[in-house]
Amino acid sequence: MASLCMNSLPLPPSSHSKKLALTEASSSSNGSIAAAATASKPIVVSGNPPTFVSAPGRRIVAVGDLHGDLDQARCALDMAGVLSSDGLDLWTGGESVLIQLGDVLDRGEDELAILSLLRSLDMQAKAEGGAVFQVNGNHETMNVEGDFRYVDSGGFDECSDFLEYLNDYENDWEEAFVGWVGMSERWKEDRRLSRNYWGPLNLVKRQKGMIARSVLFRPGGPMACELARHGVVLKVNDWVFCHGGLLPHHVAYGLERMNNEVSLWMKGLSECGNNPKIPFIATRGYDSVVWNRLYSRDISDLEDYQISQINAVLQDTLRAVGAKAMVVGHTPQFVGANCEYNCSIWRIDVGMSSGVLNSRPEVLEITDNKARVISSKRDTFTEFHVVDYT
Repeated sequence: MASLCMNSLPLPPSSHSKKLALTEASSSSNGSIAAAATASKPIVVSGNPPTFVSAPGRRIVAVGDLHGDLDQARCALDMAGVLSSDGLDLWTGGESVLIQLGDVLDRGEDELAILSLLRSLDMQAKAEGGAVFQVNGNHETMNVEGDFRYVDSGGFDECSDFLEYLNDYENDWEEAFVGWVGMSERWKEDRRLSRNYWGPLNLVKRQKGMIARSVLFRPGGPMACELARHGVVLKVNDWVFCHGGLLPHHVAYGLERMNNEVSLWMKGLSECGNNPKIPFIATRGYDSVVWNRLYSRDISDLEDYQISQINAVLQDTLRAVGAKAMVVGHTPQFVGANCEYNCSIWRIDVGMSSGVLNSRPEVLEITDNKARVISSKRDTFTEFHVVDYT
C-alpha cells in the first residue's frame, strides 16, 4: 500500500526475450541517477513489441503526451536528467529507463523530430545499460488509420520535408530516421524562408503534405512501421504503463496479444495473410486501451459510489496484471501530474505542448519503490512529496 511521505525521502513479432547488454554507467551529479547506476543485472525485455520488462535496480522516468512540441519535450527530458542541456541531444540518464506514454503526434510541428530523438536516445541508453520505451496513444493509431483532423499545418510540412530528406539515404532507414532530429530545424528554417515564394500555391503545398503523411503513416508505411516497434501497454517491474487506461477485460484478452495485433496492423500484415483488421479492443471505442479515461476523471465531479466502483475496477486490473500501480497520459491534468485511488493510478499528461495547454513540463520518477513528480531541475535533488510503495 502506498504511503505519502512529506519530509523523507521492422521485425515480425517474436516470443523470445531480448536482453540489453549493460556497460558501466557514466557518472552523474544527479543523486538518484547515481544511486541507480550501481545496477548490475541486465534489463530483460519480453515480447516484440516490448510488453514485459524486468529492469532490476533501475531508476524509471515516465513522460506524458508531447504533441509535436520539440522544445517542451527537450525541456521535460532535460529536467528528468536523461537529456543533455547543451543542444547535442546526448543521453545523460546512465542506466535509467525512460518511458514515453504516447501522443507524440498531432497538434505540433515537430512530431517526427521527437520520435527521432527518442529513437536516438534509446540507442545511446542501451550502450550505457539503460533503455527508452514508448507506448502508442490514440493519436498514433488515428494517424495510421488516416485520421488527420488534429494535424498541425507544420506537421504536414514536416512530412513533406522528411520524405524529401529520405531520398538522400536510399535504403538506410535507421541512419536517416535517427539523424532527422539534428536536421529538421534546418529544413524548417529553409521552408520558412521560402514561404513567400509559394504565395497562391500554398494549397498545393498543403496537398503535398497530406500525400506525404499518408505515404508515411498508412499501414505498412515507414512511419507506421516505426510506430509498430511499440505496443499500447508496457509492464516494467511492478508498474504498468499505457496511454488511456487498462481494464480487466484487456488483461484477460492478453497484453502481448493486444500489442502483437496493433503492431501487425501498423505494419500492414496479418497472421492469416489477409488485410489486417483494426484491433478494436486496443485502439477503438471509449473503453479501449488508448481511449479510456475512466481513471483520469476529476474525483470532485464523482459521487462516492462512482469513486468506489472505479477504484474496484482499478484494483481488479492491478491484481490481474500483477502491478502495484498504473501510469497513464491522455487526459490533461490542469493541476499537474497527480495520483488518485490511494496512488494506485498516476495521471501525468500535463498538456505541456504549446498545441494543448503550453503548461510547465512535469515527469514522474520511480526509484526504490518510491514515486514522485519532478516539475523543475531543482526537484531532482530534493526528497519531498514522495509516495512510498514498500
